[in-house]
Amino acid sequence: MFSTVCVTGLGYIGLPTAAALATNGIDVIGVDVNPVTVDLINAGRAPFVEPDLAVAVSGAVAMGRLRATTAPEPADAFVIAVPTPLQEDRTADLSYVRAAAASVGQVLKTGDLVILESTSPPGTTVELSRWLGKHRPDLTFPHEGADAPDVRVAHCPERVLPGRTMIEIVTNDRVVGGVGEGCAERARALYQVFAKGECLLTDATTAEMAKLGENAFRDINIAFANELSMVCDQLGIDAGDVIDLANRHPRVDILRPGPGVGGHCIAVDPWFIVSAAPRQARLVRLAREVNDGRPDYVVGEVVDTAGRFKDPVIACLGLSFKANIDDLRESPALQIVTRLAERQVGRLLVAEPHIKELPESLTRTGVAELVDAATAVRDADVVVLLVDHDAFRGVKRTALRGKAVFDTRGFWH
Repeated sequence: MFSTVCVTGLGYIGLPTAAALATNGIDVIGVDVNPVTVDLINAGRAPFVEPDLAVAVSGAVAMGRLRATTAPEPADAFVIAVPTPLQEDRTADLSYVRAAAASVGQVLKTGDLVILESTSPPGTTVELSRWLGKHRPDLTFPHEGADAPDVRVAHCPERVLPGRTMIEIVTNDRVVGGVGEGCAERARALYQVFAKGECLLTDATTAEMAKLGENAFRDINIAFANELSMVCDQLGIDAGDVIDLANRHPRVDILRPGPGVGGHCIAVDPWFIVSAAPRQARLVRLAREVNDGRPDYVVGEVVDTAGRFKDPVIACLGLSFKANIDDLRESPALQIVTRLAERQVGRLLVAEPHIKELPESLTRTGVAELVDAATAVRDADVVVLLVDHDAFRGVKRTALRGKAVFDTRGFWH
């Protein structure tokens, strides 16, 4: 049914999707605006770290099933996996989706399928159908109400965990939402090429809201844990002990607090709900505000403690937004270390085993240095655990004696 698929946006979702299709017998044209990314993929190399991705890309390119370019080409199906970042007014920037619609629209033909994978505010996929229709008035699209449109349009949000993407892209259930009659069924046929999980069919706007609801649910639960931690700090008791005891109740499962929420999903997506229904989404907004404020709370605690030392040395363990990956997007750990550096609190020894150099936001301050974890802890007056990387499990409790320790993840609890 599908011999060629064009995937636009070869980032953390687009490239794994392209590789999964290619390794299952589909000819895939990958499209990205970054020529460096295109060149790396055509050389059989992945442009970012994700377990098993490099092997899949290398194999797909070697088999002749995957190649990359900077512009869409004719295909049977088009998958759009471009960013939908948050703007300053906390609404979604859909300019990348618009640009993808313009470029994909030029090569569409009767019988094609267009799928939006980018996490989007409710109504975006219907809007995508309209944008495509404006570029191709010679074709019919599902938003027009045709029973059998020339081009089918659907939404299938990603539901993978960074660090497990190549596993979960195959095993997880997928929500597939169509804009009109037959669109979801057509999209399901594409995902069944590689997906072993169940494909759950619905309409496009419901699919968009389901993805946002998943991440808002997680954000709210994290916010509760973070707020409980701050209450315990105020009362002078250990939040870890409180959570452990509360979780002995058979219907209670409080999460561990952290330094904030990062990544491209949980830190961003709930705002799409707020922008869609600001009067109704009060709890969603409040959870976002709690979690967005968490990095400043941690910075304040560290600054107060560092002030007790003359020329303090602060070990900052971790920069990524979650454990065991190199992804710094929306990372609260990076926010915390950057703010400490900007305030010139002291010398910062940064341990992040998954990167080779510090980001520019830290190097320009002149007070941060990238070192290994053992060195950072050994030379520090204050130790701040920001990311629970497995690599930090080797830090011995004896090495922490005599030092002020902030374990924002409950790693050593």
